[in-house]
Amino acid sequence: MKYIVVLGDGMADWPVKELDGKTPLDVAVKPNIDKCAREGLVGMVKTVPDGMKPGSDTANLSVMGYDPKECYSGRSPLEAASIGVDLNPEDVTYRCNMVMLSGEEDVADTTMMDYCAGEISTAEADELISALREEIAKDGIELYTGVSYRHCLVLRDAETGADLTPPHDISLKPVRDYLPKGTNSELLLSIINTSRRIFKDHPVNLKRIAEGKHPATSVWFWGEGRKPSLKLFEDEYGLKGAVISAVDLIKGIAICAGMDSIDVEGATGNVDTNFKGKAMAAVKALREGADYVYIHMEAPDECGHRHEVDNKILSIEKIDSDVVRVIKEEMAGEDYSMMILPDHPTPIEVMTHVSDPVPFVIYRSGKVLGNGAHMYSEKEGEKTGLFFESGPALLKYFLTGEDK
Repeated sequence: MKYIVVLGDGMADWPVKELDGKTPLDVAVKPNIDKCAREGLVGMVKTVPDGMKPGSDTANLSVMGYDPKECYSGRSPLEAASIGVDLNPEDVTYRCNMVMLSGEEDVADTTMMDYCAGEISTAEADELISALREEIAKDGIELYTGVSYRHCLVLRDAETGADLTPPHDISLKPVRDYLPKGTNSELLLSIINTSRRIFKDHPVNLKRIAEGKHPATSVWFWGEGRKPSLKLFEDEYGLKGAVISAVDLIKGIAICAGMDSIDVEGATGNVDTNFKGKAMAAVKALREGADYVYIHMEAPDECGHRHEVDNKILSIEKIDSDVVRVIKEEMAGEDYSMMILPDHPTPIEVMTHVSDPVPFVIYRSGKVLGNGAHMYSEKEGEKTGLFFESGPALLKYFLTGEDK
């Protein structure tokens, strides 16, 4: 038996005003996923433990079968693992976003205009990060380029305790009340101010402005953490695993869990990503010895953060046509199970993550199950009454082959 998880990050939603009170899952044309729902099992799962923030870090760990309350040590150290940073237990890491703040002289007077600086390219971001690194570099302070707007700051032999806010939680809001507080806050704020000075007239930004793109006017820190310690997925579940994602966070989880992290050409983490390439890479991995593949698509989440209703619907439809359909065609006649779900909702209304339970569908090849769902949606998931209290509980059920 082979196992496939199709994870549409932030795919679930609340009723959307522009959609006459329906959700993107309600209105998206997704015949392949809906057929899986009619022939499989549909239900709801609580992926974010009580008392924890609904980040893609905690939620994806949960769906992958790890209890975040036991193993979570922060988001940024998982991303550091993907970048290849060697951490010691006493080091502290931070996610370093490229953002666009408004142009007031005092950073406290600015507004978070764009949490991802117009999806700045990795090459452009590297030029800016390199310039900032030269300015702030000294013993114990290290800055690393990641992917697109996502980068990493490492403080060697440092203390934790900073109070930090993800920039996507404060889109179009004044930043005054969300600037760094607590441990290391003076250092973090000084780097933010230094970045604003360096980035202001940097050729990368001048070119982006000339092209009508959002410039990266500052860095922004969040996701504090220390070196993670995850049990190996194969030891926990007896399966050789692989992960396919364009996002450093998910790649980092794979590396820390001892799973293969597979790169796909054209994978961007947005609606223009190579959906079909990810599906084909998953099939290839399964044919070459993997027992379990986790295909992560960031696009619905990014669209939710930016209030892009049409693109969120499109991303769901692309997951249906270019991932689920392709997998079913390529795996025809083979013995496999496929689970389709988001990690958390990213409602269009609030443009950030929430902790609500999310709908899932489990499909078994060659076996019609069915528990009353007519399609895949939030309402249909709630209607069936099938509910799991945690991601690990759902994964263990998915892998048992025992159907309710």
